[in-house]
Amino acid sequence: MTVSYTKSINQTSNEHQSGKPDYEVVIIGAGISGMGTAIRLLAEKMDSFIILERASGVGGTWRDNQYPGIAVDISSFTYSFSFEQSPNWSRFFAPGKDLHNYTKRVGAKYGLYPYMRFNTSVSRAEFDSVNHVWKITLDEGEIMTARHIVSATGGLISPKDPDIKGLDTFEGEKLHTGRWDHNIDMKGKRVGVIGTGATAVQMVPELAKEVAHLDVYQRTPIWVLSKPDTDVPAWLKSALRNVPLLLSGLRVVTDLFSEAVMVISFLYYKQAPWIAQSAEKQGVQNMQKQLPNRQDLWDKLEPKYGFGCKRPTFSNEYFETYGRDYVDLITTPIDCIEKDGIRTKDGELHPIDILILATGYRVFEKGNLPSYEVIGTNGQDIGEFWEQERHQSYLGCTVPKYPNFYTILGPYSLLGTSYFKTVECNSLHAVRCIKEAKKRNATCVEVKPEVHQEYFEEIHKRQANTIFMNHNCGTANSYYFDVHGDAPMLRPSTTWEAAWRSRTFSLNNYSYTKAKVMA
Repeated sequence: MTVSYTKSINQTSNEHQSGKPDYEVVIIGAGISGMGTAIRLLAEKMDSFIILERASGVGGTWRDNQYPGIAVDISSFTYSFSFEQSPNWSRFFAPGKDLHNYTKRVGAKYGLYPYMRFNTSVSRAEFDSVNHVWKITLDEGEIMTARHIVSATGGLISPKDPDIKGLDTFEGEKLHTGRWDHNIDMKGKRVGVIGTGATAVQMVPELAKEVAHLDVYQRTPIWVLSKPDTDVPAWLKSALRNVPLLLSGLRVVTDLFSEAVMVISFLYYKQAPWIAQSAEKQGVQNMQKQLPNRQDLWDKLEPKYGFGCKRPTFSNEYFETYGRDYVDLITTPIDCIEKDGIRTKDGELHPIDILILATGYRVFEKGNLPSYEVIGTNGQDIGEFWEQERHQSYLGCTVPKYPNFYTILGPYSLLGTSYFKTVECNSLHAVRCIKEAKKRNATCVEVKPEVHQEYFEEIHKRQANTIFMNHNCGTANSYYFDVHGDAPMLRPSTTWEAAWRSRTFSLNNYSYTKAKVMA
């Protein structure tokens, strides 16, 4: 069924006055989160929804990020929807273009494009407590209403520039990795990269293949493990296509690997410290293998914080890049940026033609998650609420006083194995609530405060076992931590527990009411 979103002013106005919303569900974002939610709604025969997307196409992070070397850092056979596994990845850790193409294929296969409205940004959503609808203001001033909102904007959408004096005075080419400009030619240029996180680990080896000189400015080193990556051979692709059980079996293997490295080692550090310690040893060995006999660089590149405090990554080329005589790793702090280069605290000016900011994104910061105002029944923006009262949500999805509002990437929601698994869990959670409201003929669904509080207390008890609270994370400069010193990104549970809870949480953990004014 094709949903039309074009309404006359009078038609929209009349519907607002009657209490009848334009759509039962508005999904904000057409990346992995938004598409996963839409597919779940269609599976439940719910088609009164629209997907609003600020860009001109689907794909989210994999549409926006196109820097050289971009790839998944979790096996592609895990990093995909469980119901739409692919045998056609070009590599075991697929490049970004493969993921972007995958999202476009998913959108087409599941008939999502007719429900999408592109080039449409949301600036504000406010809950109408009388009619039990969300009034959604679009950037161009249009008002749209929805019974329910699913916030699917993702975390990596707002590039973060470094707070460095003189950044705007640089007269050469300047770009952030999250907004790559393919028209800038790097060949034969002097390039400076600020940042050594997961993005830089992928990008630096690629840049080194074409630039004349490369300066990489490191504030905090990163744990980098060897990458079990290779092309997926044609015979294996054929076998995976023809034997579905083989594809599922390979996914189980890559799931288990990711669960051990990216979940259990992080969240159950007290119970199994040997996993993180083993990863640290492997990280040191990877560095020394790529850079033999370079003690001067080892001391700079080996993190002083524990494995897992900051997101680790994988690479078989990153360290060896620093062995090239035209690549410099600079650990002296930056004093300022000038019109033709970067001056460090020791007074030296490092001339560059192109400045690349690999400085990440705003994540759990007000104005990013979500990227628009959300005003609940308390009259308070949800970003302000989290900033004042700590980041919190029930099962990573809902918050008291923000009824009929569901976040895919809420506080303590991300599953370390794969973002797709987070999407599947929280979209199921949201759709179960929406479906139950229809069953009960209710117009308002809100998690009970006592249920939410009990879960919040459980989260913080579990946090006591994690790497974040036990493994020397103070110097990590990690986006896992927020202004309160909490680590609200990762959900402190295994992927299997999260999936089970999303299917089985009691629907009576929510209150259901009906608006007094109904069409």
